[in-house]
Amino acid sequence: MSGFFGSISKHDCVSHVFYGTDYHSHLGTKRAGLAFYNQEKGFQRAIHSLEDGYFRTKFEGDIAGFEGNAGIGIISDTEAQPIVANSHLGKFAITTVSKIGNAEKLEEEFLKRNRTFSETSQGSVNPTELIAMLIADGNDFVAGIENVYNKIEGSCSMLILTEKEIIAARDKLGRTPIIIGKNGDGFAAASESCSFNNLDYEIEKYLGPGEIVRITADGIVQLRKPNEKMQICSFLWVYYGYPPSYYEGINVEETRYQSGAALAKHDTDLEVDFVAGIPDSGVGHAIGYSNERKIPYTRPYAKYTPTWPRSFMPQNQKMRDLVAKMKLIPNPALIKNKRGVFLDDSIVRGTQLKDNTRDLHAEGIKEVHMRIACPPLTYPCEFLNFSSSRKTLELATRKAISQLEGTEDVDLKKYSDPESAEYKAMVERIRQNLGLTSLKFQKLNELVVAIGLPKEKLCTHCWDGSSYF
Repeated sequence: MSGFFGSISKHDCVSHVFYGTDYHSHLGTKRAGLAFYNQEKGFQRAIHSLEDGYFRTKFEGDIAGFEGNAGIGIISDTEAQPIVANSHLGKFAITTVSKIGNAEKLEEEFLKRNRTFSETSQGSVNPTELIAMLIADGNDFVAGIENVYNKIEGSCSMLILTEKEIIAARDKLGRTPIIIGKNGDGFAAASESCSFNNLDYEIEKYLGPGEIVRITADGIVQLRKPNEKMQICSFLWVYYGYPPSYYEGINVEETRYQSGAALAKHDTDLEVDFVAGIPDSGVGHAIGYSNERKIPYTRPYAKYTPTWPRSFMPQNQKMRDLVAKMKLIPNPALIKNKRGVFLDDSIVRGTQLKDNTRDLHAEGIKEVHMRIACPPLTYPCEFLNFSSSRKTLELATRKAISQLEGTEDVDLKKYSDPESAEYKAMVERIRQNLGLTSLKFQKLNELVVAIGLPKEKLCTHCWDGSSYF
């Protein structure tokens, strides 16, 4: 995942872009960048790796030299950006939250037309540069962005900084959000509305799927109307989103409370001593569960630091195992000889959860009941950079299915139906693999109710394989 923030103001906006971008740090762990425009200095840009430090410390030295009434920033799990491009449309900076499934095909098409790529990313073309080139193929920015919508397979939301304005364009199916904020001096555009709160912005507008707007310090002008169809990623509410954020007017933490409460309603006969959330994203679900069941909420885990990378992000298995173990410290005083039900957002590989369960048993817990706030992750994500570069068999669900079937070539639909015998066998095998006393996943229809949008407006592909380009 990635997250961006842009601001255009009647006064200098460098500090707002700096802090607003920093509020997206939970969405990326690899690279970050800032770009500003000033009439005297032109375009100014800085990009740093976050793999050996944090956004704030990496960019503190840069912002002292930046000036501008308009700027954009990004924190990313993928490529270095923003890109600064020069074209017949003029000079512009661009940042994207995207995944391009057909990048190699598009690269080949450009190379056949004698076009040159100057940026690279993880041994391939830089996706944001590829997006910039698709835009530059249009007669204007709107036509260029339409070109992106029509040609890429995956998703792409973007901010474009020109010498006069910021252009914000949301993915054609709205898989990732863009929220517009307003204060007394101008406007901001962000992936996370929580970046507005402490910078005195009020939510002004949620861009619709495929909607394009021009933003100046004086106002917002719609350049393209939104599409009717929407496929916003449900996982934003389950995991990615920061608790105070809103998408489509729906608060993240409130949704998590409702999700946990829905899980609790299926556990009226479960007798436990406490409810706990796996920090951080499991906490809201656990509070909802605790409130519904009237069972005390307890913190048997202390998170060592909120800046540890997400445990499923490192590609090296040894590093993943180390991060999973270092991330959380159990508190024996609260768990010894007790029965607990734990809430978490999801199970991807199960690396962290398996280690957590082993640690809990080592500290004397009697029972570990696990409740997961979303259905089993069965299909790799085709639309965002989530679990996308992992081998399919590394998913806890697919590993269990392979163990049951003896092959990877199976009909996954039957394993997505919570009423089927195959689904029940898969969940039981996952429970055994992770050493849990009991395991239940949220049903998809109940998660949809907790979010509060119609099913057809949500991307639920990783659970039921139902979504589309």
